[in-house]
Amino acid sequence: MTATPEGRVAVTRGGDGTVQVRLSGRWRLGDGLPSTGPIREALAVAPAAPLVFAPERLEEWDSSLVAFVHAGALLGSAAGSAVDTGRLPEGARRLVAMALAVPPRVRPAATEDDALTARVGRIALHALATASDALSFLGDTAVSVAALARGHARFRRIDLVRAGEASGVAALGIVALINFLIGAVLAFVGAVQLQPFGASIYVADLVAIAVARELGPLMTGIVMAGRTGASFAAVLGTMSLNEEVDALRTAGLRPGEFLVMPRLLATVVMLPALVAYADLMGLMGGMLVGVSMLHLGPLEYLRQTQDALSLRHVWIGLAKGPAFGAVVALTGCFYGLRCERTAAAVGEAATRAVVVGIVLVVMVDALATVLLHVAGL
Repeated sequence: MTATPEGRVAVTRGGDGTVQVRLSGRWRLGDGLPSTGPIREALAVAPAAPLVFAPERLEEWDSSLVAFVHAGALLGSAAGSAVDTGRLPEGARRLVAMALAVPPRVRPAATEDDALTARVGRIALHALATASDALSFLGDTAVSVAALARGHARFRRIDLVRAGEASGVAALGIVALINFLIGAVLAFVGAVQLQPFGASIYVADLVAIAVARELGPLMTGIVMAGRTGASFAAVLGTMSLNEEVDALRTAGLRPGEFLVMPRLLATVVMLPALVAYADLMGLMGGMLVGVSMLHLGPLEYLRQTQDALSLRHVWIGLAKGPAFGAVVALTGCFYGLRCERTAAAVGEAATRAVVVGIVLVVMVDALATVLLHVAGL
């Protein structure tokens, strides 16, 4: 018997009034599926005629045979015909029966207004579910913080050290570069505005106050949200994907204590130090522009900076560090622990952690600025 290159279908009328669908050859998914058009035409000529699938010289088959028979059976059912698959190989017969046991899902065509309403509803429901999950996560974190305050929190000290290194020492390079350039750009913009009035020396005041009070903490928080927040989300998302988080729960360990607390503590502790480092880099960037472009003396620039920069501005900037650190760590851990168990979901969790983390850092900074202005600080 000569092997055919692909599955073949022959539709004939039986002497007993049935529609015979004869299947032969090799049925391989890579060869594609034959058309069900002959079955549709035969059923159009003889509606409600019994539909019989009869294999003849069937050499090999895979899921392509099951898919074809399922599609033909649906056509028969729609035409009111009885479908007979009893002659198929046992494995194929079982798979077709399982497929036919689930009725096809028919989605009604939505109008533009319905589609818009549905999208708005889905967004609202998703936001509500996310808010509920966030409150649950914050409550679990609060319980873990209380356990830490009592000395009962269970986590590995090495995880705390590693998180501190990842959110502190490893971030020095990018924090230094960003804030140095921010200080230089700020000094350049200030010089363009002040130099025509002969007030170039006040560039030092502008850079010192803006960097220490606002831009140093803000830019550091944004950098950490894009770097550390994404890292936390990716690591915890991968652990969720590999069912390591479930294993911790099975072992009697709370993920809020064992996974979140080391990262939260490390980020809250390291952010003020990074903010101080960022302030220094920003002042150095402003000083470079002041000395090289405005021809100010280094000692003159430093003296003006010292006169303008009071400890109040420095402490306000440093106080924002722990708040930004908590926001970055909690956002990254939240999306990491809520990650779905697919490879693509890990990337989505990291992206959401970065976007939401940056937005929350800016919102916290704006709220702090308004409150400090109202308080007269």
